[in-house]
Amino acid sequence: MALCAKQNETTCNPSGNNGDSDASGWSQQALYAACTQCPRSCKIDRASGKRGFCAENAGLRIAVACLHFGEEPLITVHGGSGTIFLTGCNLRCAFCQNYQISQQGMGRAVTKQEFAEICLRLQDAGAENINLVTGSHHIPVLAEGLSEARRQGLTLPVCWNSSGYDSPEMLALLDGLVTIYLPDLKTLSPVLSRQLCAAEDYAEKAKAALKWMISHNPLKIVEVEKKGEKKEKMLQGVIIRHLFLPGRFDETAAVLDWLKNNADGKAIISLMSQYTPVPFKDTESELARRTKALSAIENRLVNKSEDADLQDLIAAYDFEYLFYQDLSDDTSWLPDFTRTQPFSNALAKPLWHWRDGFLND
Repeated sequence: MALCAKQNETTCNPSGNNGDSDASGWSQQALYAACTQCPRSCKIDRASGKRGFCAENAGLRIAVACLHFGEEPLITVHGGSGTIFLTGCNLRCAFCQNYQISQQGMGRAVTKQEFAEICLRLQDAGAENINLVTGSHHIPVLAEGLSEARRQGLTLPVCWNSSGYDSPEMLALLDGLVTIYLPDLKTLSPVLSRQLCAAEDYAEKAKAALKWMISHNPLKIVEVEKKGEKKEKMLQGVIIRHLFLPGRFDETAAVLDWLKNNADGKAIISLMSQYTPVPFKDTESELARRTKALSAIENRLVNKSEDADLQDLIAAYDFEYLFYQDLSDDTSWLPDFTRTQPFSNALAKPLWHWRDGFLND
């Protein structure tokens, strides 16, 4: 990339290659100079410090790194998932629980070396994998950072945890570096995705990305034992998440139908019933925008009747491998990234925070 800022500024170049092409032939300078990394293709010159739709320039920013125990069992296993929450996002989901980092810019810039060190410290802390949350707008620098971490001794599988609004052409840069994919399939409705996520083409692009992920990452699950307890662990493959939106049962039925026809037996399905209204803190105009967008659904917890209907639906489809959450009215898990411990103590063990750096130093 063209610019490398000072340590505390926001446009640090994690690759350190000043825009030169790597061995595979792609140029970070070109990929950021007129950005088309994600389906938005907003063509903003992020290399010069301008910010794209994702609200980020070419500097990689991170909010929190932690051992996370709330992911699917195949990802959490014994030691928890080594989760790195990245700043920025190429969607603007009105209901986003991570809005502080995805839409309000919470986080700080890290160098390639600091990113690699975060990965290695998570490995030393017992993480089962490195779980990159919301990185679709930063694939080139993440590819460089992961390569550096591998050179320094990272051996864990890497998980790509995304909204599903990804470009297969850019995902190819991660081939061999990432072996586990954890994408969403939020909706198949262009109307709903336009209102909730500001992306009318979400379904079209997400379906193409999911098909790429599945075709390049056949399932590989092993059994691991720790202190006499055996659990399954994913080393490679795809887990597709779908969050049920209250009052929109038909949307979930359509998504599950597509997954049955395109992913059953080739990927694992994770149907989530954890939709929770978020107590957003924002400007008056932004809160009004969210309220208008959320009018497309019923902004409330999932009720027992819906839970029963969902369980009947998944029984009818009889997926080969599916996770389903138990219904709960507990909202204490909602994160607050202003805190060093953004989650409940049972859900995560923080290792690095945007404000404090490494927490055990």
